[in-house]
Amino acid sequence: MSTKILKITSEKIKKTDPSDMFRCVADFPLQVDEALEIGARSPLVLTSDGISSIMLTGMGGSAIAGDLLRSYLAEELRIPFLVNRSYSLPGLVDRNSLVIVSSYSGNTEETMAAYNDALRRKAQILCITTGGEAERLALKHGHALIKVPPGLQPRAALGYSFFPLLLALSRMGFIKPRPADINETTALLKKKSLIFADLKNPENLALKMAKRLYGKLPVIYSASDRFDAVNVRWRGQISENSKHLAFGHVLPEMNHNEIVGWKVDRDLMKRMAVVFLRDVGTHPRVRVREEITKDIIREKTSTVLEAWSEGTSLLARIFSLVSTGDWVSYYLAILNNEDPTPVRVIEYLKGELAKA
Repeated sequence: MSTKILKITSEKIKKTDPSDMFRCVADFPLQVDEALEIGARSPLVLTSDGISSIMLTGMGGSAIAGDLLRSYLAEELRIPFLVNRSYSLPGLVDRNSLVIVSSYSGNTEETMAAYNDALRRKAQILCITTGGEAERLALKHGHALIKVPPGLQPRAALGYSFFPLLLALSRMGFIKPRPADINETTALLKKKSLIFADLKNPENLALKMAKRLYGKLPVIYSASDRFDAVNVRWRGQISENSKHLAFGHVLPEMNHNEIVGWKVDRDLMKRMAVVFLRDVGTHPRVRVREEITKDIIREKTSTVLEAWSEGTSLLARIFSLVSTGDWVSYYLAILNNEDPTPVRVIEYLKGELAKA
């Protein structure tokens, strides 16, 4: 469908978005400010002494913060940082491990099972939650606890899930403090939010991209070293907010397998829209691969887009693309005439699991 006939108005937003996800996305920079205050004042008795691994266990919107931390800190941390999305923890977790229990609701079934597994293994535990069973266990066992405000969809609470943990790892001595990077990131997020929230701003890339993705099957590609988690965030937000399937892969790995698949099903490939998440810090050889891969794919599909990170620090560049993806998914939801807030099929699945 031509983007010329696709129009989003404030009236359409009010009608399609009764729970005001627009305000959640627009206020994300303010959430980050509050999250930094929470991270600075939350009591911590843990240190990095004797810790040989870090394991964040969580699901969905709570786990993606761990993925982003892992990617962001990969070049600084001297111990493994892994993210667990399962009922049990990997075998390496023991009393010398720091297990971060991340559950926005505090009642996520898989995460609570992993919490109990961490208890059995006598791991060091840090819990970040709004309450629920996670808070109860943390208070019962005297674990470090970071409480964040309730009332949001977990995917809309990324600021609360990420930034208090970033400060906690610094306060515990795992990483160096980075006030300059944080200040740049918050300033950039505020600037981008003003642009992306303005339906009439010609620089509103998120709105333009949403129109290009409308009626297409989005495929998200990125480099694997720093932006694999941002890639996952884009796909998750498009699925949950837009109620719209999205797939993706990372370079250079997809050059060794998936690239060959762009051949047979030409009718399907024409309905795909490929988005490359780009960053100036990507390995030079991967940047060359990105350009060649774009040329190959352009012969197969009509829509190939790019979203470049902004900012100087890696933290700012990561969250500039996170912000872009969140807004793209929001506007795509409105174009799809889908309320971006509810995730009814997830609630149905949880209800059926409870019966079992």
